[in-house]
Amino acid sequence: MDWTELSHVIRFERAGGCCERCARPHGARVWHLGEMRVAGRVGLWWNGDAWRDERGRKVVLAPPSVLRDRALQQGWLWPELVSPERDAAMIGLRRSMVSLACCHLDHDPFNNAPSNLAALCQRCHLKHDAKDNLSRRRLNRWSRLTRGMHSFAFA
Repeated sequence: MDWTELSHVIRFERAGGCCERCARPHGARVWHLGEMRVAGRVGLWWNGDAWRDERGRKVVLAPPSVLRDRALQQGWLWPELVSPERDAAMIGLRRSMVSLACCHLDHDPFNNAPSNLAALCQRCHLKHDAKDNLSRRRLNRWSRLTRGMHSFAFA
C-alpha cells in the first residue's frame, strides 16, 4: 500500500474524517479561540452545537452568537459596524478550515505501522511536532551560522 492510500485509510476509515485528538471534522470551517485560555482550557472550538476542548470534550460556554451579543452589550463592539467575521475577531474568535493530515507519532517517516500513525488536524499536528520543529530550526540556524562563518573566514 502506498503512502496516499495508507494516509486515506488512517484519516477517513480509521478516524472517520475527524482529528484523533480534538475531534475536529476534516473540511469543516470551525470557530475557535486559538490558544486563548478560557475556563482553564485552551484549544476551544465550536462544532455547531457545543464548544469542545483540545481533546474533543464538551465545554460549557455560551455559543459564538451569544458571546458576540454580550460583547455588544458591554460596549466592546459598535452595533453600526456589524460584520460577524470582524466582530468575532475583536472578541478573539477566529474561523478556519480543518485539514486532516496523517502524522508519524515517532517522527520516523519509515515507520508506517498503523499504531504509529494518527489523523491530526493542523493545530494538533503542529502541537505534536513542536519540539521536533524547534530542534530542526535550531539546527538549521546553527548550520547557516557556521557556513557563514566559514565563508567569511576564507573569503
